[in-house]
Amino acid sequence: MARTYELVMTHKLDADDFFIHRVQQHCAERRLNFFLVEPLWVTPFRERLERGEVRARVLLNMHSEHHEPTDPYHRLVRRAHELGSRVIDPPDVALAAFDKARLHPRLVAQGFTTPPTLIVEPSRAAALTLTAAERELLGSPFVIKPALGYGRKGVILDATNEGDLARSAAAWPDTHYLLQRRVTPTLLDTDPGYFRVYYVFGRVWCCWWNCYTDHYRLVSAAEEERWKLGPLRDLAAGLAALTGMQFFSSEVALTDAGEWVLIDYVNDQCHMLAQSANPRMGVPDALVAAIAERLVHSAQGLIAPTG
Repeated sequence: MARTYELVMTHKLDADDFFIHRVQQHCAERRLNFFLVEPLWVTPFRERLERGEVRARVLLNMHSEHHEPTDPYHRLVRRAHELGSRVIDPPDVALAAFDKARLHPRLVAQGFTTPPTLIVEPSRAAALTLTAAERELLGSPFVIKPALGYGRKGVILDATNEGDLARSAAAWPDTHYLLQRRVTPTLLDTDPGYFRVYYVFGRVWCCWWNCYTDHYRLVSAAEEERWKLGPLRDLAAGLAALTGMQFFSSEVALTDAGEWVLIDYVNDQCHMLAQSANPRMGVPDALVAAIAERLVHSAQGLIAPTG
C-alpha cells in the first residue's frame, strides 16, 4: 500500500529554514502528512513515486530548473504531475510564465506596460547589428536578460552595444535574450518607487523593494493609500489571470510619468529567505510566515475535491 503525503515540497535547503518550518507547522496543525524532498531524497522519491510506493497529493515546487530537462528536481516535478499530483504550479504553466521571451508578447497584447524590448535568438546574437531605430528604442545603457534566467544570472545592466550579448550568453546560455530599455523608478519621498508583489492563490502582498540595495519592507495600509498603490494588486491579479499561475512574485517600477512598468514579469519558485536570517536582502518574516500559511491552506483546498 502506498504511503500518501498530502503535501510534498521540493527544496534545496539553502537558507529558507524559517519558511520550511512554517510550512511544516501549518501542515501539523491541519494534520496533513508532509514530506520535504531535500537533495538527498530527490531521485529515490521519484523512483518510489514511479513504483507506486509513495503518493503526493499536492507538490509545492520550490526548486527545479525549468531550462534543464535532466535536472533531478525537474524530472521529479514533471513525473509527479504526470502521475496525478496537484503541482504548485503545473510544469507547463510555470514554464510558459517563467519564459520571458514567450510571455513578453502576451503581456504587450493584453495591454501591460513593459520596457521597450527586442527579443534576440542566440543564432542572431553573434551577427546582430542594431539599427538606428533600435538604438533609439533601447537607449544607453540598456539591459540584457536571458529569457529563462533567474537570480540575476546573465543579466547585464550596463549594456551599450551588441557585443554585450556575449557577456550575457557566457554567464547564462539560453534560447532567447531580451534587450530592454533601462527603467528608472520615481522617488516617493526617499524610497524608489520599485516594488515586489507576491501573488498566492488570490491573495496579494506588496513590498517596497529597493532595487539599489535589495532591501525589503512591507507596504503599509497608510502608504498604499497615500501613494495610490492599488494598481500593484491589479497587476498581480492580471498576471495570474493571464498565466494561470497561483504562486509567483513580480517586480514593478513606478516612473516619473506615472506609468506602472513590469520589470521582472513572473518569478516562479519564489526565494523565501527570511529577513531575520539576512537583514540586508531577506523577505520580511511576517510575509514569509503569511505566505507559508496561505500555501498550506490552499494545498488543503486542492486535496479536498479528490478525497
